[in-house]
Amino acid sequence: MPKLAIRGGTPVRNKPWPTWPVWDRREEENLLRVLHSGAWGIGGTAIEQFEREFAALCGAKHAITCTSGTTGLEVSLRAVGVTRGAEVIVPAYTFMATATCVLTTGASIMWADICEDTFCIDPASVEQLITERTKAVIPVHMGGAPADLDRLLEICRPRGIAVVEDAAQAHLARYNGRPVGAIGDLGAFSFQSSKNISSGEGGAIVTNDDRLAEMAWSIHNCGRARGGGWYEHPVMGTNVRMTEWQAAVLLAQIQRAEKQTQRRRENAAYLDSLLAEIDGVEPARVHGEDSASAYHLYLLRYNPECFKGLPREKFVQAVRAEGVELTCGYGKPLYHHDMFQPTDGGPCWAERICGVPIDFSGVRCPVAEKIGYETGMWIYQKFLLGERSDMDDIAEAIRKVQENVDELLE
Repeated sequence: MPKLAIRGGTPVRNKPWPTWPVWDRREEENLLRVLHSGAWGIGGTAIEQFEREFAALCGAKHAITCTSGTTGLEVSLRAVGVTRGAEVIVPAYTFMATATCVLTTGASIMWADICEDTFCIDPASVEQLITERTKAVIPVHMGGAPADLDRLLEICRPRGIAVVEDAAQAHLARYNGRPVGAIGDLGAFSFQSSKNISSGEGGAIVTNDDRLAEMAWSIHNCGRARGGGWYEHPVMGTNVRMTEWQAAVLLAQIQRAEKQTQRRRENAAYLDSLLAEIDGVEPARVHGEDSASAYHLYLLRYNPECFKGLPREKFVQAVRAEGVELTCGYGKPLYHHDMFQPTDGGPCWAERICGVPIDFSGVRCPVAEKIGYETGMWIYQKFLLGERSDMDDIAEAIRKVQENVDELLE
């Protein structure tokens, strides 16, 4: 009789996992308050209140809300002066928005490799890519774990290169004792459906720089200036303002954020200890002495040699059959995605849309390719909101697959 669920055996787990998003009467009351106020966007108070509270949570002087983490990155790049002809260094292993925000400014993407133990951008790779055209670097706090900001700032600040933190997954993450987001020049967060603080969609930019805060505010608000006339637009901007509805939800969500983050960290630490006893599945390292991940993703590296050569995809399928929702992550580095590949003998889709010359045929980021195609895996944040017994189930599913791997090699 087979033991693995994928072969007809009994799965480790049949009971449901924690659900996401978490909400209660607070969201409902806030939404009704906005409804009855009649101010559903401009003129309301929820946005300004959330901006104050979120800035404080991030240890930042300023927070500017916007429609998404994607538009937050776009506005941030424009605020630091990224324009056509510039180059922006981006990690090859990240969500698509980290790259497309560069193209929408007319700048070119330079792909940096990542560190195998953290999944975050490799400062040594960044340093090798810098040219006289480099205007910004976007370190991604991958899965909520902070990138090596100290080293990146040492590289970038003397050269006048902006550091724009992609903190879309990193709410309440900490780097060397400081909240991420405003350690660089600006940082962009996302409040999309899966994020640790969620309003379905939405984003925020944080910074400690007064000038950049004013520029970002102007760009996100149709190019207006604070205190200026309604139909005066000294800056070319766009409209990516948040609504009062989203801010109302976020004001309730933020009240749970610290407690939920602590629960994720405690469960992640316990799961780390369980997986330390299983060869071949290793959690990503969090960089820095007084640093902490937000654990939007619990990142893992898979070693097929410890599973008799079983490919990652088959391992993940087997673990999922045991009731644990493990995934292969992004699956490939960004420069291998179809939008960057030539079509019909002509330019790739991204070049046709943005007008920026694109040829990534010679790009090679060995670590990003290894993580993307062979070893990278993750578990989403909501699973870390459960009990210790839930972490036991995750470890048991992985152990069970390892102990019965021969069933998958037949």
